[in-house]
Amino acid sequence: MKVISEVARRTDDSKLTDWYFGIDRWLIIYIAIMIFIGVMATFFTGSANIIRTHGRMPWYHFFVNMLPFYILGIGTLFAASMLNKKWVIKISWLNVLVCLPLLVMTLFHASIINGSARWVSVAGQNLMPSDIMKPGFIIITAWFLTRMKKMYGEDIFTNRDAWKFNINSWWPYVIVFLMVLGILFKQPDIGTTILYFSVFAAMLFVAGLPKKWLAILGGVVVGGGICAFLFWHHVHERIMDFLFKPLDPTSQVGYAVNAIRQGGLFGMGEEAFAIERLPMAENDFVFAALVEEFGALVGCLLLWLFVKVIKHLISAAENARDKFVLYAITGATSLFAFQICLNLATTLHIMPPKGMTLPFISFGGSSFLGFCLLFGFILALIREDKWK
Repeated sequence: MKVISEVARRTDDSKLTDWYFGIDRWLIIYIAIMIFIGVMATFFTGSANIIRTHGRMPWYHFFVNMLPFYILGIGTLFAASMLNKKWVIKISWLNVLVCLPLLVMTLFHASIINGSARWVSVAGQNLMPSDIMKPGFIIITAWFLTRMKKMYGEDIFTNRDAWKFNINSWWPYVIVFLMVLGILFKQPDIGTTILYFSVFAAMLFVAGLPKKWLAILGGVVVGGGICAFLFWHHVHERIMDFLFKPLDPTSQVGYAVNAIRQGGLFGMGEEAFAIERLPMAENDFVFAALVEEFGALVGCLLLWLFVKVIKHLISAAENARDKFVLYAITGATSLFAFQICLNLATTLHIMPPKGMTLPFISFGGSSFLGFCLLFGFILALIREDKWK
């Protein structure tokens, strides 16, 4: 009877019914919890911001600024999750074709924030093209790898025909990808450059990249880091301070570490004071603000939630029937995991300071929109692959 009932449900032609019975419910629940935590974080970091700005900004400042992005992002998440594979690819192309010129614009007409030219102003809002373009980058990379394997077989990395200079070879993709990395490096945005490169390497590895080639890519990352250390003063200064100077308790990271230490197991609640002195408590250091306010137990629960999402995505990738879906989920998982690691490593003083949002949690409209669109795509692909 259960099988008959399921078949009856699947014969309903309603788009909403098809979505309801095919969607990955656990992944939707995990995303909803992360969004809820992010909304709560905008409120209590906003309250601390009153003291930090001497009353210039009200306690609801961050929430009001994020509200349009919450509405648009959640709407985008559900709309994207109802698409089929064909439309996921089409919208990903549109995503890249819109964001790529905006990324180029950062070279000539950027909005400078905290000394970095990562933003452009669109309709009065500062947007970060590199954040919004992440979903398109991952889906188009997955599409490209699948297309290359259809044309040249499984050996797409050492096949000489795949490297001939023509429109159907590696070169169009590689040239555009290197251009994107060059712009990110120039902004400068070392963290996002590493993020894009790491996601790209993870997707290539799953697609069969030989280990010696992976080692070469690692060498490129190290080489880029050495160049940044030698030629950019702020990078050199941050690394030297991290390696050879004791942690300054009045620095951003110093306040963040102190906030985590003071939070204890159950948090300080209204008595929390480190986040009142912590710049970017709502953004790069939101994890420290959460732990001081609610305690290490809540911080550990948030980490457990992140791990559950990553494990769930890995399981979905292992069960994928379509290689395109496998590559897309690999890219999404890598981006989600790497970005969390970069954010927490900075917060916990494991690596030099690097501005990076915590997915779905940090204040930041571009990051929120990018992850909503990406996870909407992944939900759609899992749903379609499940019933193929």
